[in-house]
Amino acid sequence: MKNSVCAIIAAGGSSRRMGGFDKLFASLGGKPTLARVLDAFQACGRVDRIVVVVSQDNLTKAQELVSGKEWPKVSEVIVGGERRQDSVANGLAKLNDCEWVVIHDGARPLVTPGLIERGLEAARESGAAVAAVPVKDTIKLADPKGFVLGTPPRGNLWQVQTPQIFRYDILAAAYRNLTEDVTDDAALVEKAGFKVKLYAGDERNIKITTPNDLAVAEALL
Repeated sequence: MKNSVCAIIAAGGSSRRMGGFDKLFASLGGKPTLARVLDAFQACGRVDRIVVVVSQDNLTKAQELVSGKEWPKVSEVIVGGERRQDSVANGLAKLNDCEWVVIHDGARPLVTPGLIERGLEAARESGAAVAAVPVKDTIKLADPKGFVLGTPPRGNLWQVQTPQIFRYDILAAAYRNLTEDVTDDAALVEKAGFKVKLYAGDERNIKITTPNDLAVAEALL
């Protein structure tokens, strides 16, 4: 049976800036960070299937985490690659029976079912949509020596988050044509010539990168 909506949880990072903590399994409100991500996708009625992509070091721990009955939508836990895009490609290879693919960072534990659903609605317009919030600070463009080259209009700048939602055929085509490093999947889809729609993200949907981020997420939770 064809799954309409499948999710890839990209959780293959190394937690280098966490000061010895593994951000995926750090306690957040009494639950591992990764568990909170899975809670949101399990609770989203539009999501049919979840593939979790982790590092080799975290494979056993992640498999143990999902071994119970709490997240029946999780079909597989697999090992990612050296780069984020390699990890997503590994996950995408497992999802050839899906119409839509939702990609989310395993280190964004405050995602909500509503945020996922809004993205799926937004993606219907062009086949690709990403969560984003307006940039609040003034941004400077600088040269390698630190001298300012210009100040882009703040009204045109957005801070991109995940979830990022794509029609399967669009994302698969973009990955087939992959020739360079990208920082997110939207950039890859853009480079492949497809239009990407921004939709309203959530200021609370922060990414856990440092111990301070974990403290902020705890306060927000």
